[in-house]
Amino acid sequence: AGAFKIDHDFPRRMTLFNHQHLLDRLIQEIETEVTYTRGYTGRDRLNPRVYQALRRVARHRFVPRELEREAYANRPLPIGHGQTISQPYIVALMTDLLDLDEQSVVLEVGTGSAYQAAVLAELAGSVYSIELVPELAQTARQSLRDAGYSNVAVREGNGAAGWPEYAPYDGIIVTAAAPTIPPALVEQLKVGGRLVIPIGMPWGSQQLMRGIKQEAGGLALRDVLPVAFVPLVGEVDPESLEAPSEPG
Repeated sequence: AGAFKIDHDFPRRMTLFNHQHLLDRLIQEIETEVTYTRGYTGRDRLNPRVYQALRRVARHRFVPRELEREAYANRPLPIGHGQTISQPYIVALMTDLLDLDEQSVVLEVGTGSAYQAAVLAELAGSVYSIELVPELAQTARQSLRDAGYSNVAVREGNGAAGWPEYAPYDGIIVTAAAPTIPPALVEQLKVGGRLVIPIGMPWGSQQLMRGIKQEAGGLALRDVLPVAFVPLVGEVDPESLEAPSEPG
C-alpha cells in the first residue's frame, strides 16, 4: 500500500527549478534601480555583458542552503561570520564600474560567498580574491570549484595589503567599507586601471567611490552612490598572507 511521504527537499528543488524565472525578475529589478539611481551614478544603463554575466551565475550556489529560496531577491543576505552576500544591484553596478574585458586581471578584496568573484570570472581573464575569514575562504573555494570556475584564485589574508605577486591589476574591487583607501591597493593598480571601493566609517555614512589610476601615481576619484557595507577588517600585515596560488 502507498503512503504519503514528506519531501523535505521539495523547497530546495522548487527553488532550483524556478530560478530562471526568478533571475529574469531580478534582472528587471536591477534595470529599474539603475534607472532610479542614474542621478547619482551617471549611468542610465549597464554594459549588456554585465547582465549576461549575472544570468550565467547561479546565485543560489553562493548562499547558505537555508536561504536558497531568497537567493534571487534584490537584497543582501547573511552568510555567517558577520558578513553578507551583497545586493545583486550593487554587484552589477560595481562590476560595471570596473569596465572589464576578457583579458582583464582583477583583484577582489573580500571574497565572502564568492558570488561577486563568480560574476567577475565571467567577464575577466583572471580573478584574485582575498578573504580574511578562513571558513569563508574555504567555502568560497569549494563553491567556485563546484560551479566550474577555473580562473579564480582565493587565499586567506588581509585584503588591505593586496596581492602584489600578480600586480598590476586592471581593476580592483573592495566589497567592504574602509575609512580610507589602502595605499597598497593604489600601488598595485595599473595606470588607467579602475578601483571601486566603499569609503566610510563602520555602520555610518559611506560612499561608493570609483578611482582611475593616473600617470603620476594617484587616483582621479569620484563619488558614485551612498551605500551601506560591512566594515573592512584587519590591519595591513603582509606576513599574514598565505603563499599565492595560480587560478585553477
